[in-house]
Amino acid sequence: MAVNPFTHFVFELFILSAIIITAYTANFYYLAFISRTRKEVRPTIDWGTPSVTIQLPIYNEKYVAKRLVDAVCNLDYPKDKLRIMVCDDSDDDTVELLRNVVDDYKKQGFQIEHVRRGTRKGYKAGALKHAMLTTDTDLVAIFDADFIPPVWFLKRAIPHFSKSDIGLVQCRWGHVNENYSTITQVQALSIDFHFLVEQKAKSNSHLFMNFNGTAGIWKRECIEDAGGWHTATLVEDLDLSYRAQMKGWKCLFLPDIVVDAELPAQINGAKRQQFRWAKGSIQCAIKLLADIGLKRNVAIEAKIQAFIQLTRHIVYPLILIQFLTLPILLAAQVNLYVVSVLPALTIATYLAMGPGAYLIVIHGMYHKTWKSKAKLLPALLVYNAGMSVNNTVAVFDAVLGKKNVFHRTPKYGIVTKEDDWKDKAYNLPFTQTTLLEIFFGVYGIMAIFIAIFSNNPIFVPIITLQAVGFFYIAYMSLSHSKFKRNKSSDNRLRTKKEKMANTVYKLSIFGILAIIIFGAFMAISGYNDDIYPLDRIRGNLDGIVSSSDPDVIRNHLVAIQSDLDVLMVNLPETTNSDGEVVSRNPVWIFGTESTNFLRIQNNIDTMFTGVEEISSISKDNSAYHTGMLDINDRALLLKANIMDATPYMYVSPANMMFSVIWIAAIIGIFAALKRKKEQLTKADEE
Repeated sequence: MAVNPFTHFVFELFILSAIIITAYTANFYYLAFISRTRKEVRPTIDWGTPSVTIQLPIYNEKYVAKRLVDAVCNLDYPKDKLRIMVCDDSDDDTVELLRNVVDDYKKQGFQIEHVRRGTRKGYKAGALKHAMLTTDTDLVAIFDADFIPPVWFLKRAIPHFSKSDIGLVQCRWGHVNENYSTITQVQALSIDFHFLVEQKAKSNSHLFMNFNGTAGIWKRECIEDAGGWHTATLVEDLDLSYRAQMKGWKCLFLPDIVVDAELPAQINGAKRQQFRWAKGSIQCAIKLLADIGLKRNVAIEAKIQAFIQLTRHIVYPLILIQFLTLPILLAAQVNLYVVSVLPALTIATYLAMGPGAYLIVIHGMYHKTWKSKAKLLPALLVYNAGMSVNNTVAVFDAVLGKKNVFHRTPKYGIVTKEDDWKDKAYNLPFTQTTLLEIFFGVYGIMAIFIAIFSNNPIFVPIITLQAVGFFYIAYMSLSHSKFKRNKSSDNRLRTKKEKMANTVYKLSIFGILAIIIFGAFMAISGYNDDIYPLDRIRGNLDGIVSSSDPDVIRNHLVAIQSDLDVLMVNLPETTNSDGEVVSRNPVWIFGTESTNFLRIQNNIDTMFTGVEEISSISKDNSAYHTGMLDINDRALLLKANIMDATPYMYVSPANMMFSVIWIAAIIGIFAALKRKKEQLTKADEE
């Protein structure tokens, strides 16, 4: 059966996306295998107490900054060998807080300084680059504001610089607030995947391992030899570590040295962090891959793994492409089963490649405690599915070369479940990305109905998982949003503008929910009016092909005629010079005869006539068989025509107009919220 060019293109796009996603997934399992089979012996050497500079890049972190400085000053290390640089680019209460903390520790004999550049140029990378201008110690340790290094950190980590070519020692991230909420639990699991699988597999081998920006120690010589900190990307840590390894330096991961850190408790903060990582990785791919590919002293496998590492976030746009194309292919009756005669194998394959394999990886990571982590896997799948929109926007930002703005991830000093962040400064409102998440969620509802009515219920769990993810992330983005003036102190009463902004926010939430419900209702209604009749027509045509009883065929034709009468009313029509209607076609631009419903109607009329003729003829008559063959041939042709027309019913002028109005309404709400946010920002600057 011929497939129209549009459906063929969509099918190829779907299959290509599936192949690429499968390749990246298989590579993760390959690294998991390496991480379990490679038994590394990590020799240590007694370095004594080499000089160490600890650099603390900080920007507006008044809730955790003192905790970090206290932890660093509490390290078990000689004061005369330890220099602490508080690289403070803040422009809020954090400045005064750190100034007082640093002064107190200076009086206690610590070599600690409060470094103020007077600019945020280059953001975190710029602050570290500025600090290196006056750094002359053997080693440089770096901690972000939300980390809490244990007292023994330096004494246990430094001896691992046993080989002269080790330029970086990266330690594992712990999670001080892992059990705060489901969001923090799934983030912890995801981060553990990175450290205990990817970093462990690549550590101290010919594969490139990345610095994670914090909880690591560098040789100062390595930083300088690699060209220092660059500010061209949002992930200066990944950039520097790759340039260092291209120079021949090795990176070592220490899974047994764990440095606790605070996970983002607010979903909008987590989205910002994921956005920065995704965009920065693609930026590094654009910047570094050509040089890595041309380096003769870099092994082939290392080049392949570097490519995969730097480009892995392209999986997120591919996931969305699959999500968008799947219902179109299902509506067009394209067979997507792994084995056509056993549809259940399709879902079994997805489970084996996804959750099934991940359970094996989790068991290898956590051993005795793996069951408690495995329970989080469904939540992680939902979380990752929902985050795919946010990360896709980040990928396109990087590819299109959009200007870099380093938006830090707010932290609130959250440790126990009793701690609350909602009334603190730095809270982030939801962004325009939430609009896209809502769109994909509504699209998912429509896709579920398509899967059901096209007799492909096997795909419903897969579609549902993603749709739930989109709605969950969108809901959390909205519910975790609150207007709070970042520069105000905690005990300051909210101004009238703040109260008004929060009122606008609450009303906007109700408005968005109403629009979502209305949009879902219209999508279901539209499917029932425009697409489901085509599904019924196809079913009746199948019934005609499989029957040799004129009465049964007539009943199918009556049902088909009923659906055609409904569809024909709303189809765009074309007239000739005499004003005669010659076409009713859902393809309103460059329509073809194969999707002309007038032609389809003419064929139905002919089939009615044929049925009446053969009804009066004996079944043993050759004319009966000839007439029946003609009806069957026409039924098969009409089925192909209906399949050709189905995708275009989604993009009818009415549907497009409704979609524009629907999106415009949500954008209008976002515009109102943005205006209120700008008013608050302006008030803060006064």
